[in-house]
Amino acid sequence: MAQQEFGLVGLAVMGQNLALNIARNGFPIAVYNRTGEKTRDLVGRCPDGLPLIGTYSIEEFAQSLKRPRRVMLMVQAGPAVDAVIAQMRPLLEPDDLVIDGGNSFFQDTRRREKELRQAGIHFLGVGVSGGEEGALNGPSIMPGGPRDAYDLVAPVLTTIAAQVAGESCCTYIGPDGAGHYVKMVHNGIEYADMQLIAEAYFLLVRGLGMEAPELAEVFARWNEGELDSYLIEITAAILRKTDDETGQPLVDLILDKAGQKGTGKWTSESALDLGAPAATVAEAVFARAMSAQKDLRSHASRQLRGPRTEYEGDRTQFVEAVRQALYASKICCYAQGFELLRAAGDEYNWHLRYGDLARIWRGGCIIRAQFLHRITDAFETEPDLPNLLLAPYFRDAVHAAQTAWRHVVVTAVTLGIPVPAFSSALAYFDSYRHERLPANLIQAQRDYFGAHTYERVDREGVFHTEWV
Repeated sequence: MAQQEFGLVGLAVMGQNLALNIARNGFPIAVYNRTGEKTRDLVGRCPDGLPLIGTYSIEEFAQSLKRPRRVMLMVQAGPAVDAVIAQMRPLLEPDDLVIDGGNSFFQDTRRREKELRQAGIHFLGVGVSGGEEGALNGPSIMPGGPRDAYDLVAPVLTTIAAQVAGESCCTYIGPDGAGHYVKMVHNGIEYADMQLIAEAYFLLVRGLGMEAPELAEVFARWNEGELDSYLIEITAAILRKTDDETGQPLVDLILDKAGQKGTGKWTSESALDLGAPAATVAEAVFARAMSAQKDLRSHASRQLRGPRTEYEGDRTQFVEAVRQALYASKICCYAQGFELLRAAGDEYNWHLRYGDLARIWRGGCIIRAQFLHRITDAFETEPDLPNLLLAPYFRDAVHAAQTAWRHVVVTAVTLGIPVPAFSSALAYFDSYRHERLPANLIQAQRDYFGAHTYERVDREGVFHTEWV
C-alpha cells in the first residue's frame, strides 16, 4: 500500500468533509472509522483522482502512513478521544503526531499533550470552526501544542483553511491547550452573538409585531452594513424559509428550545475561575437553559402577568435603534471574550497574539464578520490593548450607539420582553466606565460578618474594623 502523508480517524460529517478538503488540496490521506460502512461511503463519494484511500482496521491505517505519522482525530470530545488514543498507542512510534480536531476541553488537551510527550509522541489540540461547510471548503483552524509539532503539519493546515485577502485563517496559537482554549472562547462569543441576534429578533416580533418576511428584509439590510456577518446572513435566510407542508415561515414552527454542547458553559466556568467578567456569554448560556424549561414556562405563562408587549413609538426609528443596540452589545461581547483570552494567556503563559486570533476568525468560522477586521486593526495598532472598548474605533462606535442602546433596553423592560444579553452587555459597559463601583459596601459587609479586612482609598495598608 502506498504510504499517505496524513491520516484521519472519525468519519462523521465533519471528518468526511475535512478529509475531502485535505485530498482536494493535493495531500495524500488515509481515513479510518470504527464502522467500515462510513469509510466505504466516503471512498465512494470521493471524486476520482483525489489522493484518498480507505482503511478498515486500525493496524492497516497505521501501516498506511508515512513516518513520522500525522494522525488527526475527528471524534466526539471526551472519553472517545482517550479511547482512540489508547487504541493507537501500541502502533505509534516516537516523533509521530496525534492531532485532536474536536471540541475538547482545554484541560483535557493539556493532560493528553503531557502524557504523550513523555512517550516521545507529539500532540496538538486543534480548534476547527466552520461547521460542515467550513470543513469542506475551508474552516478557521486554531492549532495549539508544541511549535515543532505544528511545523510538521503547518503546510496542510494553512492550505486547507479558509483564505481571506490572501491570508490563511490558520496560525499557530500557543503551547499545550491554547488552541482548544481559543476555540472554546470563540464558541462562547458565538453563544453570546447568537443570543443577541435572537433578542433583536424577539424585540421586533413582540414589540412591533413584525412577521418573518419583513424581518428577513430587516436582517438582510443590516447585513449590508457594520453588522455584516455570517450569523446575520443566515438569520435573514432562515426568516425567508417556508415550511413545505404548511407554507408558513419555518422559524415560527420550530420549538423554542435551544440545545448546547458545553463550550459556552466551559467558557463561563473559565471566566469565573480567572475572575474575568464575561457576563454576556454566561447570560447566553443561561438563556438556553431557560429555553429548555419549555413545560415550566408554558405553565407559568398562564399564571404570571406582565405588561402589554406593543411598542407605540415610531417603528422605523425603533428598528434602527435595535440595530445600533445590537452592534454596541456585540462590541461588548467581543471585548469580554478578548479580556478572557488575555486572562488565560497570563494564567497559562501562552503569549497569545490577539490580532492574529481576530485575523483567523475573519473567514471560515461561525463568527466570521467584517467587524473582525476592526479588531485586527485595533490590536495591530496597540498589541497590549487592555480592552477593545478603549480602541478609538470601538469607543466611538459605542458612544454613537449609546442613546439608542439604552432606549432599547429600557423599552424591553417596559414591555416585559426579556433581553438578558443586551442588558448584561450594557451593564458591562457601564461598570467598565465607572471609576468607582459599590464594591466598597460589599467589602465592608464582608469585614463586618467575616473579618475579611479591606483597603482604604486614603492610605496604604489592610484594615479591619470592630463594627459593633
